[in-house]
Amino acid sequence: MIISVASGKGGTGKTTVAVSLASSIENSQIIDCDVEEPNVHIFLNPEIKEEIEVKTTVPEVNKDKCNFCGYCSSICAYNALSVFKLDSSGDVLVFHQLCHGCEGCILLCPEKALKPVQRPIGLIKRGTAKGIEFIEGRLNIGEVLSPRVIESAKKYLKPEKLSIVDAPPGTSCPAVAAMKGSDFCILVTEPTPFGLHDLELAYEVTKVLGITCGVVINKSDQDSSIEDFCEANKISILMKIPFSKQIAEAYSKGISFVEGMPEFKERFRSLFEKIQRIIR
Repeated sequence: MIISVASGKGGTGKTTVAVSLASSIENSQIIDCDVEEPNVHIFLNPEIKEEIEVKTTVPEVNKDKCNFCGYCSSICAYNALSVFKLDSSGDVLVFHQLCHGCEGCILLCPEKALKPVQRPIGLIKRGTAKGIEFIEGRLNIGEVLSPRVIESAKKYLKPEKLSIVDAPPGTSCPAVAAMKGSDFCILVTEPTPFGLHDLELAYEVTKVLGITCGVVINKSDQDSSIEDFCEANKISILMKIPFSKQIAEAYSKGISFVEGMPEFKERFRSLFEKIQRIIR
């Protein structure tokens, strides 16, 4: 089973919930797909056994073949190539960070003056921590192709395990790439106006993707607007996490609160049982 843990905004406790669930269920793996700011490793302190470089394809120009016609530039939807033609020569600039690796320019160049080369954009780390299989995707600084790294990390999902995908916050392409293909999505929110607004956006994404979802309310000792929204949309509230100084102290020390407060393990097991019943 694949369960993604997502949120419409950052700071709701998404990673805390993902780590706590993985730590409470046997035979689990956790995939940190928040590739621009991965932080699951802070709570699990895994032993890394393997690192795999993530690469993308970019064009390389053979200027001996190129006649600087500009066709490659005209077909690139991302403006990753710019062609300058002078009287008897010219130049082609390739902006690697803009290239999405579709290889359209390589395939359609009339002079076959472009060839594919590989460029690193990120890293996948694999290891173990406290009996949990750990996978982390990490985007290189300055790169923009988050979905490519996320998809590479998700290749290590194992159907025989409970796979917890810690998705990036928000509702943009990286979040969609992480949530896609999940059997269930946990939406973590907090009972504030911003929390409600962004929960509504995240819920709409799950509907478009056709993923059944449920809600965990963090810092739940506040107003009931989230509960009203869930009731109106027939969304299951899987768990309420109290506004607790003890939880905050554990978090500040890099300790998941099921480790700092073991009684929560049973609550996360009950949460998993609720998800199983909903899916059935």
